[in-house]
Amino acid sequence: MIYNKIPFDVIVCGAGHAGVEAALAASRMGAPTLLLTGNIDTIAQMSCNPAIGGQAKGQIVREIDALGGEMAINTDVTGIQFRLLNESKGPAVQSPRAQCDKKAYQFRLKHTLELQPNLQIFQATVTGLIFQNGTVIGCRTNLDIEFLGQTVVVTTGTFLRGLMHIGQNKNEGGRLGDFTSKTLSDSFLQAGIELRRLKTGTPPRLLGRSLDFTKMQEQKGDDHPTLFAYHDTRDSAGLFHVEQTGEQRLGWTPGTNAVSCWMTHTTSETAEVVRANLHKSAMYSGQIEGIGPRYCPSFEDKIVRFADKPRHLLFLEPEGRTTNEYYVNGLSTSLPFEVQLDLVHSIPGLESAQLLRPAYAVEYDFAPPTQLWPSLESRKVENLFFAGQINGTSGYEEAASQGLVAGVNAVNKVRGVAPLIIQRHEGYIGVLIDDLVTKGTNEPYRMFTSRAEHRLLFNHGSAELRLCHHARHYGLVPASRLSRMEEKRKRVAHWVAHLEKIRMGSMTWGEHIRRLAAAPKQNSAQIPKGGRGEGSIPIELMQESVQVQDEVIYQVSYAGYLGREQRQIKKFSDLEKINLPENLNFMDIRGLRRESALKLAEFKPATLGQAGRISGVNPSDISVLMIYMRAAKAEAKPGESREGSVPS
Repeated sequence: MIYNKIPFDVIVCGAGHAGVEAALAASRMGAPTLLLTGNIDTIAQMSCNPAIGGQAKGQIVREIDALGGEMAINTDVTGIQFRLLNESKGPAVQSPRAQCDKKAYQFRLKHTLELQPNLQIFQATVTGLIFQNGTVIGCRTNLDIEFLGQTVVVTTGTFLRGLMHIGQNKNEGGRLGDFTSKTLSDSFLQAGIELRRLKTGTPPRLLGRSLDFTKMQEQKGDDHPTLFAYHDTRDSAGLFHVEQTGEQRLGWTPGTNAVSCWMTHTTSETAEVVRANLHKSAMYSGQIEGIGPRYCPSFEDKIVRFADKPRHLLFLEPEGRTTNEYYVNGLSTSLPFEVQLDLVHSIPGLESAQLLRPAYAVEYDFAPPTQLWPSLESRKVENLFFAGQINGTSGYEEAASQGLVAGVNAVNKVRGVAPLIIQRHEGYIGVLIDDLVTKGTNEPYRMFTSRAEHRLLFNHGSAELRLCHHARHYGLVPASRLSRMEEKRKRVAHWVAHLEKIRMGSMTWGEHIRRLAAAPKQNSAQIPKGGRGEGSIPIELMQESVQVQDEVIYQVSYAGYLGREQRQIKKFSDLEKINLPENLNFMDIRGLRRESALKLAEFKPATLGQAGRISGVNPSDISVLMIYMRAAKAEAKPGESREGSVPS
């Protein structure tokens, strides 16, 4: 049966971290939205690590918050430990990270979805898509119920033909104890969408009361936690308010009642256990076809690749306040269960550990993301959007950011509005999506600060300032918050300019702040976090919020470097403005190398700037394209508007 005669504006297939952000973004824009999931009880489940953030990932979460997403605030109110990574380094690479109560995170986000206007949730497994004239118009489910939608956002995670491995044991499923989606892959293949295989894994979970923490090193959180959401632009009174229905969402005051993590290490005995059983590993015995993450390898891969290392650090992370279950960060493996027991028991503090869940590897289908436009819409099927691990990424944060962008752009497609495209110089989300659709990936893609050429502009405190114009244009945040964001941006700009004019003795305040920032570490502590020492900044600036102070000091301290970045952006911005026609035949362009023409024809870049980032396309090729586009402009009729024109 067909459930709805009037199509939803947006149907989201999958309710993981990408799916929930897509559904919330679309419904908050006022679009009638349907969220389909195979199991409502696992909405937003943290399938692996019970943590949010980390290097570059923490900045992504703050960018999600700046664009009206939910991940940041959900993390803050269900977090059980907060740490600022790289605190001893410059603010540009400092990244917030938090341990969350896994179930509280999941339950609160499920409740948030249930309370969201314009959003309907339904439990059913999507078995296929419905196409009409090369366009998706809905989806089929295992309940023989069909749903019609003007756009469909696919966020299936690891569930597309998911296959779990524990040694030689195989079980179908996207994660342990859950189902797999078999026939949906066939639907994509029939539509001409290419699929490949990837692999990821997870470590064992241990019973806390069976661990000897006296043999481990305690790791406490920060005394003054760095949160993810921008609480200074929010109405704090609404954080734990009771809904009109009388319901109150789960959560607690951010940063309260923190718990500890624990650090231990592997031993020579651990390495010997792996070496003696390497042939039993699903990964090394040829059982797994998919390519695993290079930057988060399985433990047996660490032993093989880093044979000279006498030991590897492991982190015992609590899964929540109301459970005694611990996650062993760093011990992902696909070895047989009996070998996992020996492995765990060879580690200091884990000699008597009881395993609650075994480690396993899971391989799954993904669709190479070069088949997408920068809007995350499929190049092969109109109105079909992909987000999350189906695009080859790894991590909750990367998935959530794609989901938000896909949700926004699905609504924009329905309304005939230009898509939300975050540029590479605007944030890590822009780098992530541009890397995916331009370069593709052959392994699970993980964001690092080193991937962003303009990372000095991406300090985590500036996300609202960088992205508020997108939030305003697409109506992604409430008007009251947008007003506060705009006011903060104005206050920061005022003080950055003002400090370069007013003087402190023989120098300007700007010069004084840069001198303090460049001083040896023991002296530069005159500007402590959360408060300013006397004489470090003008008294008037100290009257501003800490968030404004932090951003002003950052911009003034790094003024020279940031200015250089802005000049580089301006230098290459013209290339991003030159649109290439969709039907451009690169093989017919004289002077263009055949190798480059083939690459360009395969990826079909939207702009000249994007063409220049395709592997194998060099600057001389871009020059040939510029000459071609200039000639095309000259041939256009007088007064005719031509897409892709090049400035003279």
